[in-house]
Amino acid sequence: MHMVIIYTDGSSRGNPGPGGWAAVISYKLKVKSVQKDWITEIGDREAHTTNNRMELTACIKALEFVSNLQLSTVNLQLFTDSEYVMKGITLWIKGWQAKGWKTAAKKPVLNQDLWQELLMVTEGKNISWKYVAGHSGELLNERCDEIATSFADGLNIDLYDGPRNSYGHF
Repeated sequence: MHMVIIYTDGSSRGNPGPGGWAAVISYKLKVKSVQKDWITEIGDREAHTTNNRMELTACIKALEFVSNLQLSTVNLQLFTDSEYVMKGITLWIKGWQAKGWKTAAKKPVLNQDLWQELLMVTEGKNISWKYVAGHSGELLNERCDEIATSFADGLNIDLYDGPRNSYGHF
């Protein structure tokens, strides 16, 4: 059984404005028949978006990444500092679906396209959703924030992909 740990974050400069998303993914990778603890950072930017869209995109892209690893059996822990994502995926989404993607106030659910995409990439996965307070010193959350805001600001940032014991952000 593989345990994959994911931290995610999203950022936008202006709401809407330029934005970035990030994920730090910790997993076991087989390298030359040897299992190694591995860290991969991913992220990107959008020219015109919102913070909530970037938070959702980070989760979607991280889960797509894990799917592409083709691990046999996986337990996932996904950490987010977005109450919107956390409450949306664990509390609100079933009600939105039952009401035809309408909120309790009978208004269309914002970011419905991304919520539907998130549902698709979570299908069949054993995910434990965890909330972590932003800017609270949680090192991997802070690293995600650094990556996401760098992308939102249009800055180049080096993304790490390598052995966990060489990762400089713990």
